[in-house]
Amino acid sequence: MLRRTLVVLSLLASTAVAVAEAPCEIAPIRSRQISQFKVGSDAKTFGRLEFIGGIELTSPNALFGALSAIRFRPDGQSFVAVLDTGHWVEGAVIRDAAGRLEGLSDLAITAMTDGNGAAQLEKWKVDSEGLALRDGEVIVSFEQAARVDVYPDPGFAASRPLRQISLPFPVEELRSNGGLETIAIAPKDGPLAGAAVVVAERSVDASDNLLAGILDGPMRGAFSVVREDPYAVTDGAFLPNGDLLILERRFNFASGLGMRIRRLAAADIRPGAVVDGEVLLAADMGYQIDNMEGLDVVVRPDGEMRVILVSDDNHSILERNLMLEFRLRDDYTN
Repeated sequence: MLRRTLVVLSLLASTAVAVAEAPCEIAPIRSRQISQFKVGSDAKTFGRLEFIGGIELTSPNALFGALSAIRFRPDGQSFVAVLDTGHWVEGAVIRDAAGRLEGLSDLAITAMTDGNGAAQLEKWKVDSEGLALRDGEVIVSFEQAARVDVYPDPGFAASRPLRQISLPFPVEELRSNGGLETIAIAPKDGPLAGAAVVVAERSVDASDNLLAGILDGPMRGAFSVVREDPYAVTDGAFLPNGDLLILERRFNFASGLGMRIRRLAAADIRPGAVVDGEVLLAADMGYQIDNMEGLDVVVRPDGEMRVILVSDDNHSILERNLMLEFRLRDDYTN
């Protein structure tokens, strides 16, 4: 009887371990370089940005695609990303002799785990749209089952979330498919003191402005961002001076697909504020864009700032996975 009990306990323990271990796959990546941002033009300057180069990405691994957010490590090469199918992605960029994007290393794609430590792949529960890195933490915002989960760093890919960060506005105000798309970390030495900031994709307040919030720190509270239909906010990242760049996407059958990048001034981001900003770049289907979902800012060792965008192909043959890189012009960075 004792032996049988031990066998049963052993089987239960092994099953628990198996559940806790999220499956991981290596995805080889094929890349095609993009040298022109505007189709048929060798122009490099677009608004406040200078196009450096880009790549179109494919993989024989069916998991790859649906990139919704990306964050680069301090080395400017390795990165963490999330798919809106509830997967982590870890990899690094490869550059050619001229320093332009040439490809990606093989990517490690790992299923996220839920609060019980089990892989959770139901779309509505793991619609991971926003991603941020902070000392010892990887923070993910989820859209349909709206929440902000915090994972340990290192070790996030094998871990269940450690805690959740509460929102400074009622979660019931968020639309199920227009909620928390953007989460970004403000500079430590700025007025927000390294706080996490969220901006909703399409969810609005009573004045038809986008819901936004400072999630922690000395200025925790709700604010709003001016909404300009038909644009929807899909990601954002802070500049070192505390300004917030937000990526916006639009689509309608009359004008097709479009995107733009807007800058929200650091001094304007505070509880109770209604924030608007300058458009730094706008592009339509005459440019090498697709369903643009992710944006990050990378500061190079010489202080030059790069803006990197990624698109979400929705696992559709009609859409593409792109990574585009721009330099924020010197006449704007001061």
